[in-house]
Amino acid sequence: MKSNIFLQVIISCLMWLAVLPAKAESFSASEAIDFASTKGEELLMTFQEPDLTKRFQKLDEMFLTYIDVDYVSQFVMGKYWRQMTEEQKQRYRDIFIKYGLSYYKTLPLDYAKHLTYKISGAEEDGKFVNVATNVHVTLSDKEGQDVTLIFRLHKVGGEVKAVDVKVAESSLLLAYRSKFYEMIAQSDGEIEWFLEDLSDLATSMEKSLNEKATRQQNSLEFETESI
Repeated sequence: MKSNIFLQVIISCLMWLAVLPAKAESFSASEAIDFASTKGEELLMTFQEPDLTKRFQKLDEMFLTYIDVDYVSQFVMGKYWRQMTEEQKQRYRDIFIKYGLSYYKTLPLDYAKHLTYKISGAEEDGKFVNVATNVHVTLSDKEGQDVTLIFRLHKVGGEVKAVDVKVAESSLLLAYRSKFYEMIAQSDGEIEWFLEDLSDLATSMEKSLNEKATRQQNSLEFETESI
């Protein structure tokens, strides 16, 4: 069970490495490999930060810098994107960022003893490059396991951005789309109701995480005073 949950953590967080999106630019497999390698190392170092507030701040920065949020947020809405007004699209994008920043923090990030990875190959696919990565996870109570992740990258405005992560045949983009479609169906197809529900969900997760970070900070301060 923990193994499956931690796999979700890897997918969710590594995705953030990585506007109707600007026109994608051509770039080489070597550029994509360099991006995946350097940003992956940065991510693994961030996971080791014991202070939750600092860790979350750094992960948020990576999310906003390395993922093509506009591309992803539009893609996951699929057919419903055309039904949205311009005002709804802008509001949705802001809510999506808030939701994305909160979602990965609800997953357990602490019980892996060690994470390592190496690039195993890259394949150009039109304007995209798919980079295959082998991640080795050592859990605190189980033997290590290897997971192959495929990052889909493109280049926009001279910057390399991540747009998807795949494990086997499972796409994180499609998983997000499935979840949002389900939420829209539960809202009887009403975009306004969906936006309200998504906003409430993001706000609830954000509040819970802020409380968690505050409790940790208070605990650290108490331990310091007791020494």
